[in-house]
Amino acid sequence: MAVKHLLMVSAKLVLPLGIVWLWLLFACNKNNDLPQIIDTHTPQPPFTYLALGDSYTIGHGVLPDLRFPTQLVQQMNQLGAPFDPPRYIAKTGWTTYSLTGALNATNFADTTFSLVSLLIGVNNLYQNRPIEEYAIQFEQLLLRAIALAENDTARVVVLSIPDYGYTPFGVYNQPAISQKTDQFNAVNKQITLSYGVQYIDITPISRQGLEQPELVAPDNLHPSGNMYALWADLITEAIKAKYVSTP
Repeated sequence: MAVKHLLMVSAKLVLPLGIVWLWLLFACNKNNDLPQIIDTHTPQPPFTYLALGDSYTIGHGVLPDLRFPTQLVQQMNQLGAPFDPPRYIAKTGWTTYSLTGALNATNFADTTFSLVSLLIGVNNLYQNRPIEEYAIQFEQLLLRAIALAENDTARVVVLSIPDYGYTPFGVYNQPAISQKTDQFNAVNKQITLSYGVQYIDITPISRQGLEQPELVAPDNLHPSGNMYALWADLITEAIKAKYVSTP
């Protein structure tokens, strides 16, 4: 009888405790106090941007506000995607080897970026560097760019090499320059797409330089701010869905 009485008492105690726990659970749900799973690979605003490249990225011959990365950030901000000013690792005359060295010398301190762009190769072409060498070094740079974007290939864009044969500086050797530009772009495009990274073909725009002189900077070689704006338009269209919130 004592055991039976004890079990009956225990059952009476368990029921209220169960009700209490259920009440607490629903109360937590109602107040959204339960822990939520957050995707740490999704960039959060304000967004950060690293631009890797050479003279075309650093905007040789134009004011800093007219560089394509700066104009890209301005366009994204206007669309409601708050970007910090771009960070550059780029310099006139750099080849893939030069950019690799600069990246090796940069201490990112575990820093990653919401967006990384890569535009490199015209100086490999200009210096008659082997295309096989370019392929190897370009792929290594692309992998570095992906790593700096937290291995999210949707946060990386590669731009094709512009054709400087369509400038007053290069027009006299235009057929040869254009042929080599196409060859190098075929390599970087194939590598880029093999990793699932977006490829922005700006070469057709660069080939308007002779017909539209306003697209060429005063040095008769590099793009003007007007051409950089057209590049920024293409990149904005390609990436805006990733960063612009929809109501």
